[in-house]
Amino acid sequence: MFEKLTLLPLSNFIRNKSIQNFLFLGIIQSSNVLISIISMPLLIQSIGVDQFGLVNLALSVIVIMNVLVVYGFNLSAPREVAINQQDKATLSHLVSNIFSGKIILAAIATILILVGAFGFNLFQEYQLILVFSSLLLFSEATLPLWFFQGMEKMKLVSIANIFSKLLFLMGIVLFIHSPEQSHWVNFMLGLFGLIINILLIFYINRVLGIKIIKPEWSEILKSYIQNFLLFLSSATSFISTNGGLIILSFFSVAETLGMYSLAERVVMVLRLFPALIIQAIFPNASKLYQADPVRFYKFLKNVYLRVLLAGIFISAGTHFAAPWIIQVLSRSDLQESVMYLKILAAVPFLACLNVGNVTLLLVADLKELLFKASWMMCVYMIIVSAILTYYFGGIGLCFGIISTEIIVFLICLVLLYRHEKNLVHGFYS
Repeated sequence: MFEKLTLLPLSNFIRNKSIQNFLFLGIIQSSNVLISIISMPLLIQSIGVDQFGLVNLALSVIVIMNVLVVYGFNLSAPREVAINQQDKATLSHLVSNIFSGKIILAAIATILILVGAFGFNLFQEYQLILVFSSLLLFSEATLPLWFFQGMEKMKLVSIANIFSKLLFLMGIVLFIHSPEQSHWVNFMLGLFGLIINILLIFYINRVLGIKIIKPEWSEILKSYIQNFLLFLSSATSFISTNGGLIILSFFSVAETLGMYSLAERVVMVLRLFPALIIQAIFPNASKLYQADPVRFYKFLKNVYLRVLLAGIFISAGTHFAAPWIIQVLSRSDLQESVMYLKILAAVPFLACLNVGNVTLLLVADLKELLFKASWMMCVYMIIVSAILTYYFGGIGLCFGIISTEIIVFLICLVLLYRHEKNLVHGFYS
């Protein structure tokens, strides 16, 4: 009976490694969001609203510095691991070099924070919190998500992520009881993450047989050079997707910022869907592109159609459920937030349009084109959103964000057609 069950299409669907990658990446992101929601009232109650704001402000600085620590390895490393899944010697070199390279970047980012805090007396209100938060940089540097993603074995790392976040919650309950202890909040988040990451590295070494060897400094430098455009692409993409609130802050009052921020948070969580899809299919797509282009295009087309259908469902559901979503999150009837969310609900679907183009750019290792698309998107978003926000406020910003998603799809398509017509014909024909 069980043998028959495994023949069912649903069983095959679930056992598909790309689907598993997506599910486990979704679990990681969902658990991060859920823990964040659960921890908010606990922290506000224990350290107060003011210190809670400073803790989040320090975390925002760390998130920006993490763009440097990641340095494009989240895009390039899974591809290299996927291509060399069966070659333990090559994987040993890759793992050792990438971990070493990211730790060096974490050290540089920490030095920059320390110099800014104590050399130039920046971050005055939250210097101590930010310094203690720097441990999160090393937690990010040692996170082996890219390795398990490339190996298409996401179950363990997703469970480990949930466990580290639960330890963080337990730490808040047991150790954080007053505003004077606020500097320990992000420190504990980084500490528990770092401990779990070290255990995962031990698993990679002992169980999977991937040796941690002396890093090759020339290869690390080479990877920095090769990933430079990916790093710039990530930085510009970060600005494009997270810069709306900063632009709005120049033209609107605090109340409008709060209303928009609530709607934007919901949309940014939903917008993770196409990004998760790309991360999930990337390892398998890279292998198919190298081994069998015909199967690669067929695979990507099937994924793309399903992603578009899911995107339509997500956007439509968000639009019609906007009043209920805002009511649940804010426990009040904020009509302005509802209006923003209804407009921004189109973003997840529009972001799904570019899944095919971005996947083509990544598997073909077209870093230069990806960078061009990223900075062009960034420039467009800043200029158009600033103009629309100046004249129409929050509604103008919403339409600026929506138009950016459309423009970046067209930019990627045109760049691909001009430089790699065969990829465009293979996928869209």
